[in-house]
Amino acid sequence: DNEIVSSLPLQMSLYFNVYFFPFWWLSTVVILYQKYPGLSDYYKFILVTIMILASLIEVIRLYLGYMGNLQEKVPELAGFWLLSLLLQLPIILFLLFNEGVKIQPLERAVHIVFAAFLAFQVIAAFVTLKRMVNKLATHFRLKEFHRLEEQPVPGFYSLDKAERAVPMAGRGP
Repeated sequence: DNEIVSSLPLQMSLYFNVYFFPFWWLSTVVILYQKYPGLSDYYKFILVTIMILASLIEVIRLYLGYMGNLQEKVPELAGFWLLSLLLQLPIILFLLFNEGVKIQPLERAVHIVFAAFLAFQVIAAFVTLKRMVNKLATHFRLKEFHRLEEQPVPGFYSLDKAERAVPMAGRGP
């Protein structure tokens, strides 16, 4: 009944990600500052927007991951998983594979590490979510079963056999 379903590998990954994120952010901002004059206007706008969004999403995502995993809260962990899969991973893949942003070697290296963190966390969070949901569903069913045992349906056991019989369709009385 007190089985812990939080994931140690996911928690370790989140822990290391918290320390890696400032390094990623600083290196990406410095490189963006260096290559900013050589970029086209739409890439300037896109990259600044991506940096702001990625920073905000990452702070929220890491908070939800910590709370969801450590406290075994399904909504928080599901939010972490969705932010990772639907927002953060596509942003990092864009930064990693779009050659129009003139990717530098250091930038490529930190994006690869960040993408590896995200890919691992998406998989680990999915497995952990599945375990948490199964545990909660089992706990709910057992609770309902025990509630029904303690409070049987009133009047069902007081009926005699003739009243308890369920008539079949198409048969006579």
